[in-house]
Amino acid sequence: MNVTLAVKQYISKMVESSGPGMKVLLMDRETTSIVSVVYTQSEILQKEVYLFERIDSQNRDSMKHLKAICFLRPTKENVEHLIQELRRPKYSVYFIYFSNVISKSEIKALAEADEQEVVAEVQQIITKEYELFDFRKTEVPPLLLILDRSDDAITPLLNQWTYQAMVHELLGLNNNRIDLSRVPGISKDLREVVLSAENDEFYANNLYLNFGEIGTNIKNLMEDFQKKKPKGQQKLESISDMKAFVDNYPQFKKMSGTVSKHVTVVGELSRLVSERQLMEVSEVEQELACQNDHSNAQQSVRRLLHNPRLSELDAVRLVMLYALRYERHSSSILPSLMDELSRKGVSERHRRTVQSVVEYGGKRVRGSDLITPTDAVAITKQFFKGLKGVENVYTQHQPLLHDTLDQLIKGRLKDSQFPYLGASSLRDRSCISL
Repeated sequence: MNVTLAVKQYISKMVESSGPGMKVLLMDRETTSIVSVVYTQSEILQKEVYLFERIDSQNRDSMKHLKAICFLRPTKENVEHLIQELRRPKYSVYFIYFSNVISKSEIKALAEADEQEVVAEVQQIITKEYELFDFRKTEVPPLLLILDRSDDAITPLLNQWTYQAMVHELLGLNNNRIDLSRVPGISKDLREVVLSAENDEFYANNLYLNFGEIGTNIKNLMEDFQKKKPKGQQKLESISDMKAFVDNYPQFKKMSGTVSKHVTVVGELSRLVSERQLMEVSEVEQELACQNDHSNAQQSVRRLLHNPRLSELDAVRLVMLYALRYERHSSSILPSLMDELSRKGVSERHRRTVQSVVEYGGKRVRGSDLITPTDAVAITKQFFKGLKGVENVYTQHQPLLHDTLDQLIKGRLKDSQFPYLGASSLRDRSCISL
């Protein structure tokens, strides 16, 4: 299910239900973020929404020519703000939509506040749109697989090398926005950029590609841009020339913005990878996650911990991975590595997380064979993988979830680890819908 599309459709229904005419969208802090993720300003302007306001704003002007569409969470604070709004309405009519269930007493309080009878509609989206939770009809009933994050504490600790994951990890992505204000030499118009697969074709096509492929695709994007870029000495000698230029200019301007944005983002990712030596870090992380050579592993971790350019976060994550991987190894050097973290100046709070992650996802807690598989099929697969090698040492690790889903589809999940509740045996099902 596409959650972004579903939310977009709900907001469209809200806007369309109010009928034609100029509108204001009245939101709270959380619903403002929701709307900004699924709609661009130009898109929602096409639906006659010309103003965006916060319900808690104290400086809103009265605009009786506007219809108000209220999209709010049913919190006590929002209900109180809405009561005050209805006692002194600033808009001609109100269409109120709550993101969840609201109590009857609060509905009554809103009705009593609406002395001027400006409220046209009050709805609870989650109860009205109950079909959101209807599963598609299939010949084989769908199956719900319940997992515990502590079964695989290793995967979240690894550096990722796909575009979207690197943006989240290294730059931070909040409501589809990246703050680039601290990037050296950044221009004013690129201090904050928007990355949305809904409105950015290049981003949508490259979300899950590896960093090396992104570099090649950025180069191709720039070359394509250069071919389409209007020539500086382009002559506009006729009306048709002028018309062609005007018709092409918006697309050119959009492409220019796309090129600038992604070149800047990829350039900053590349700078951070080099500055933090993440390729060397990632290689050791993958060795810890996928190999079983304690002698090499401890040497590699020690070498990196002695590197002054290794960040505090990367140092702690390496020791976490070592602690999980060689938790019960007879020659474990974990105490020595903890001393190295202390000498490196890593804060006590971060050092404590090493023991915390072992308590959370260590061998005593895990219900799976995360580190050393005991199943004959899994051992054989690991053996042949070792013989064949991997194409990319930075992406050789596969999450436990990959193997779990594979075994699930083939009906090979162990009942002891995944008890099954249903009308038929899990192994009897030839096809499974998730």
